[in-house]
Amino acid sequence: MDIAALSMGLSQVKVAQQANISVIKMAMETSESQVADLLKVLELNRETMEQTINPYLGGNIDISL
Repeated sequence: MDIAALSMGLSQVKVAQQANISVIKMAMETSESQVADLLKVLELNRETMEQTINPYLGGNIDISL
């Protein structure tokens, strides 16, 4: 086997592996931001649902001195 050819092959494998890792990291970051956005939407929906079911709760505060 030619050492130069082996070295080039190994180098190409390393580059391909680094590219794959970069793509996976980008996909993970995108997934994390999508999950965060989904959680925000769910929280807003929960608050809206609570206000729809009990619109009178939290509107007034009774204070006695």
